[in-house]
Amino acid sequence: MSDKERQIIQINRNIIRGLTVVGLILTIFLAVYIYRIGYSVIMENIQEFLVKVGPWGPLIFIVIQLGQVMYPVIPGGLSLVVGQLIFGHAWGFLYSFIGVTLGSMINFYLARKFGKTFVRAFVLEETYEKYYAWITKGKRFEIMLGTAFALPGFPDDFLCMIAGLTNMTFKRFMFIYFIFKPITLYIYGFGGASATDWLLRRFIPFGL
Repeated sequence: MSDKERQIIQINRNIIRGLTVVGLILTIFLAVYIYRIGYSVIMENIQEFLVKVGPWGPLIFIVIQLGQVMYPVIPGGLSLVVGQLIFGHAWGFLYSFIGVTLGSMINFYLARKFGKTFVRAFVLEETYEKYYAWITKGKRFEIMLGTAFALPGFPDDFLCMIAGLTNMTFKRFMFIYFIFKPITLYIYGFGGASATDWLLRRFIPFGL
């Protein structure tokens, strides 16, 4: 690896760290804002805003979800929950699924086009080495990828890039994705949104 490649990798890693910090600050600010204003009031304001912007509302959310897959500003699970709280379970899931799917496809494509240097730029070196080793598992990699899509705790957005470094066809990648990812996204979003909605309406419906 050349010095220029190392520099590019480090710059991108620093960008991701910075975005993570910004996302944490925004999340804390939002939590405090909800606590002060009240959940019910905020939801009413959001609904009024969605009426004004019309179809731009879902489109903006889809773009945010797409960007989240590549540059995670806030935890992905949180954006799934927010989507279902704002748009309802069915539409919130659909918009999230469209955004996440497009982002995953882009990650796979970019990894295949630009190779290892591009992929390394998105995670720490030890994380890259750990999951790159999965490639040597042959057919077992497909099982591991499906498991990562289905269960929490795996960096499945990053694993889309790892898949792009293998000989796996795009068609095969999407087949595994569509088998395991949709139900996982729906369950996470539905469970998180239902629990969050119940807690906020029960304890801080109208703020301070």
